[in-house]
Amino acid sequence: MELSIHSLATGIDTVWVLLCAALVFLMEGGFAALEAGFVRSKNALNIIMKVLMDCTVGILGYFALGFALMYGIDKAGIIGWSGFFLKGDMEYLGLKIPVYAYWLFQAAFAIAMATIVSGAVAERMKFMPYLVFSLVATAAIYPIAGHWVWSSGGWLYKLGMLDFAGSAVVHSLGGWASLAAVLVLGPRTGKFGKDGSIHVLPGHNLPLAALGAFLLWFGWFGFNPGSTLSGLDMNIARIAVNTNLSAAAGGTIAAIYTAVKWGKADPSMAINGALGGLVAITAGCAFVEPISAIVMGGIAGMLVVFAVPFFDRLRADDPVGAIAVHGVCGTFGTIAVGVFAENGGLLYGGGFGLLGVQTLGVVAVSVWGFAATYALFAFLKATIGIRVSVEEEIEGLDMSEHGITAYNDLECNPLAAISPVPSIGTLPVAKHRLAE
Repeated sequence: MELSIHSLATGIDTVWVLLCAALVFLMEGGFAALEAGFVRSKNALNIIMKVLMDCTVGILGYFALGFALMYGIDKAGIIGWSGFFLKGDMEYLGLKIPVYAYWLFQAAFAIAMATIVSGAVAERMKFMPYLVFSLVATAAIYPIAGHWVWSSGGWLYKLGMLDFAGSAVVHSLGGWASLAAVLVLGPRTGKFGKDGSIHVLPGHNLPLAALGAFLLWFGWFGFNPGSTLSGLDMNIARIAVNTNLSAAAGGTIAAIYTAVKWGKADPSMAINGALGGLVAITAGCAFVEPISAIVMGGIAGMLVVFAVPFFDRLRADDPVGAIAVHGVCGTFGTIAVGVFAENGGLLYGGGFGLLGVQTLGVVAVSVWGFAATYALFAFLKATIGIRVSVEEEIEGLDMSEHGITAYNDLECNPLAAISPVPSIGTLPVAKHRLAE
């Protein structure tokens, strides 16, 4: 086979996208570790099973329906109607890589969106209804939002919305879907007192949660630079730098602020602050300067610190902070593109045009995610039920849903059974935070 410059470039781009798809898929391992660490030990295996099912059921759903609804031919700008089961001619996509490589990359995004919700509903949602949500999220909820923004036929795409790698399409969508889910599902038993008090239900393994955050951070180097779809795009270096700087700023601000305000740096806030920075920069990583990435990440880190107790006061029980990290920071990051983008941003002489489009776009995507998820959860609640019994919740979902615990040696170690468990934030800090 004789190589040409064109075939060599195609080969490089294909390998690049496949490598980045693998990095994004690795983020599911990060989600699993993060969420398992943030929940109590009796629910660790259950949350990992839900993340695993996103990778199984979700991938099948995106293969059968999701990709077609997202990138199929469409004249109305709302939903695609071709390419089901990856069948048919897809030359209209104008890809420079095989459609299979592009599908694999997008499938990893789809399951990431569903997994955002898994953490928010942890410790009290039944396993089988969650599988239904995962299927619907990857087969319809995410693809329809993605079609609006990323398909050349989508109505927000035509308006000029900029969401390079998914602050709106993945994170804001998943974050506000999480809020809808927890409102229908209700809080964990014991989270809120009858007098309105908020109780800390500490996670069992913060080092595991931190490891999950590191894996997510690592995977983001596939999430953002990979969205160029080309290893020959020289902007991938700046995209990677912006991604890193925003995460660093978010984690730094969250740690310093909690240390100053409460006298101790809160580990959970530092972790989620870094993740908030990653979420916020995802829309604009290809369009902003590095100094803007630092500012955006720092603001996102502060937003996380304020948003977590805010949603607690709304009695929206989110054990991992998914609504704050993904919903709030995803919304902020999408809108911030209209301010900081070098081409069209408010601070660069672009006026309010792009800012208006960004705001309209993220509101539309968020409302869709919230409404669709709320309707689905309400339907499941009225039919098959979505919540385990109080007795099963107290026992733990590992045993009640799977018949086995994550840490079986606890039964043989009486000291482990009575040892204090670490908090999702040091208890002194958590008490101060919840008292506000």
